[in-house]
Amino acid sequence: MYEAAENRYDHMKYRRAGRSGVLLPEVSLGLWQNFGLEKPLEEQRQILLRAFDLGITHFDLANNYGAPARGKAEENFGKVLASDLKPYREQLFISTKAGYDFWPGPYGNWGSRKYLMSSLDASLKRMGLDYVDIFYHHRPDPDTPLEETMGALSDMVRQGKALYVGISNYQADEAERAIGILKENGTPCLLNQPRYNMFERWCENGLLQVLDREGTGCICYSPLAQGALTGRYLNGIPEGSRASRANTTVGGRYLTPGNLEKIRALNDLAKERGQSLAQLALSWVLRRKEVTSVLIGASSTAQLEDNIRALDGPVFAEEELAAIDSILASMEQQG
Repeated sequence: MYEAAENRYDHMKYRRAGRSGVLLPEVSLGLWQNFGLEKPLEEQRQILLRAFDLGITHFDLANNYGAPARGKAEENFGKVLASDLKPYREQLFISTKAGYDFWPGPYGNWGSRKYLMSSLDASLKRMGLDYVDIFYHHRPDPDTPLEETMGALSDMVRQGKALYVGISNYQADEAERAIGILKENGTPCLLNQPRYNMFERWCENGLLQVLDREGTGCICYSPLAQGALTGRYLNGIPEGSRASRANTTVGGRYLTPGNLEKIRALNDLAKERGQSLAQLALSWVLRRKEVTSVLIGASSTAQLEDNIRALDGPVFAEEELAAIDSILASMEQQG
């Protein structure tokens, strides 16, 4: 029978989510990939349990995680929760989301009350939970009134099915409106979850400032640019890798010839700091005071442990931050 490490809270660092009572680990574990059909359940179990032993209390899911078997990540997490983590439920912060295509027909996508309420009920069943700690609307809906979407989130809290609510992929103006409606409903927005990494810095253009002003936390996904900001592509894209396949996020979005040059230059800077490239990238996102936590994926316990060592890295000197900006800017000009 699994027993959590007694020293699990001794080394992890925690940050407050906005102006709330919630503390989250600086590194949280996302189950977007690696927790569906990609690997045996026992390997998934080892990653989840090692994460908790290292002080990671926050596990982030969504109804569509585990693709192509959408919902499989929640099912697998629920199995590990039942077999090992159930005695520690009060020490876990579990999230899920809805907003992307899930069920066929008109009630399985976007942001209607019908979809969101049904999705949360189904997620709770897959995970074997009575409630989640936070439920997010996964992306803005251009057609459903924001009042309907945020009203559904507020009612989830009133029904006791979610302790907190949040939003994901909302830009500055969208987030400001959503946060305002939730405040009027008496259910503050705990977190916004944007994509943020060295290659995608759009949330610096107003969003982080809105969140800071409104007292909403920020938890960033894809801080490693889907693996681009790791050592695996320093010598190009390996044949047969996920990045080599057409239409993948990492291959099509990040691994352009210009970005590969940036990656090598950033890796040199990481070495000077005594870090791996992945550790540098995580430290860089966490440099912002508005950021509560970064979400990492992990395909092994070794990768998990390497990423968490980013928290032991040195504080950035202004010269180092300027050097990173220079690398990114100069390469953009060349491209």
